[in-house]
Amino acid sequence: MIKQQTIKESVSCSGIGLHTGVDSTITFKPSDENTGIRFIRNDVDGSPEIQADIDHVVDISRGTTIAQNGTRIHTVEHVLAALVGLEIDNILIELTNKEPPVMDGSSKDFVDVLQKANIVEQHQPREYLEIDKAVTYSDPAKKTDISVLPSDRYRLTCIIDYQYPWLGTQYLTIHSINDFPTEIAPARTFSFLSEVEDLREAGLVQGGRLDNAIVIMDKEVDIDEINRLRSLFHIEEDIEIGTNGILHGVKLRFENEPVRHKALDVIGDLALLGMPIKGHVIAARPGHAANVEIVKNIKKEYEKKILKKKYQAKVSSEFLFDINAISKILPHRYPFLLIDRILDMKPGESLSAIKNVSVSEPFFQGHFPNQPVMPGVLIIEAMAQAGSFMLLHTVPDPEKKLMYFTGIEKSKFRRQVLPGDQILFKIDLLKLRLGTCKLHGIAYVDDNVVAEATFITTIGDRKE
Repeated sequence: MIKQQTIKESVSCSGIGLHTGVDSTITFKPSDENTGIRFIRNDVDGSPEIQADIDHVVDISRGTTIAQNGTRIHTVEHVLAALVGLEIDNILIELTNKEPPVMDGSSKDFVDVLQKANIVEQHQPREYLEIDKAVTYSDPAKKTDISVLPSDRYRLTCIIDYQYPWLGTQYLTIHSINDFPTEIAPARTFSFLSEVEDLREAGLVQGGRLDNAIVIMDKEVDIDEINRLRSLFHIEEDIEIGTNGILHGVKLRFENEPVRHKALDVIGDLALLGMPIKGHVIAARPGHAANVEIVKNIKKEYEKKILKKKYQAKVSSEFLFDINAISKILPHRYPFLLIDRILDMKPGESLSAIKNVSVSEPFFQGHFPNQPVMPGVLIIEAMAQAGSFMLLHTVPDPEKKLMYFTGIEKSKFRRQVLPGDQILFKIDLLKLRLGTCKLHGIAYVDDNVVAEATFITTIGDRKE
């Protein structure tokens, strides 16, 4: 079984942010098993942490920006791609500013420094999301198509098709993620000359230089524009147009370097799934918006499997989550943890769970001890706990959240629940808005309805 990996020692590198132009130092630190990829902004009070997760993506303007509780980190894809390419599962990434340094515009410097940090194996097995059913995303307006197909390993095919003689159609396939350090990591980001000034006016590529980006000549330029470009890119000497169609004649590292960088971006953005995949990614004319959408589609299609791999140690065909997995999400403990197993779940939609009612339950000692009956309010509480388990998976970091009752409507108790009974709960989400949830639950014993209720809860933060 393949084990998780981290790095042995801390390493750093410094530079300028591609889009924000800020000076920034990035420090990679070892991290414990099952903690994933986490960023920390040391320049912000309290050093807030942001998990690299698709739910935290807030902007895809020429790069992928993640945020949590109002704190942002711009252009994370080159860093994430390096981690995926080196198969590093758990790592803490500290930043001194709001964007990692762009370095030379590729992932090569990150790969080099991480390899110097010594990648080490951990004890826990690495969990893969095995793609067994195709997932697709299309954007007809941009002629973008991305598909993820079944495969025994991570494979990637990338195609770009630009109507410029210096680019044209480029194609790349890598058959193993192990090829990343040599075949993908050195590929630098690129842009078209016609975009550069508009991007600057939009507040982007403030740190763009000819030593960290390839600028492709897609239009004729006059002397006035050449002078503007010299100022834009902080170039003192005369600018060369370049016989290879690239501003200042910058030499390519690969004949098809642009498509290789597009592949790098795809790999980095797919890291936001939070779990390595076994699948063949086929991306035609991809971009950050499309990359983010395919990750969302994968998560939606495989959400149940992802959650099971994350929380459920023992796989069973009879249930989805056992008491140990439930305890990782719900804050309740004996004697107030009132559900034993989750049988099935559609995250954010519905859930079924069971509670085995034992004669040794502490409430039977005082609730009609000579003729023990489970209190009706505890049946409703068990419904709410089941609903909480389902709903907490609709928000980032469910382990850090709580759900509280704010109202109960139309509760009915139709028969008694006795020691030895097994209660089956079926919960449906009726409404979810701004952290307030309305659910309906029905409790069964032996196919007979014993109780039902509509109740309202609200999501809050769990205190550390």
